[in-house]
Amino acid sequence: MRPGSLSVRNRVRELRIGRGMTQEEIAERLGVSRQTIISIELGRYNPSIVLAYKLARAFDQSIEDVFFYEPETDTEKGHE
Repeated sequence: MRPGSLSVRNRVRELRIGRGMTQEEIAERLGVSRQTIISIELGRYNPSIVLAYKLARAFDQSIEDVFFYEPETDTEKGHE
């Protein structure tokens, strides 16, 4: 990414655990695979707006409370 670029972060894992849900439970509720939930939680996959909305609704949150932009650090960009 270019210097000063932003990346999408999320609170899916935090919210899921806070509600005592497993990855399998939230995946089943949303009609996606457990691997999709894992990838979202690890930041390897940014969900579609529809899936982001479903996740937010599942946690009674706004999309902005679940997904947000953050500047990347030099370490995350592969610099030391």
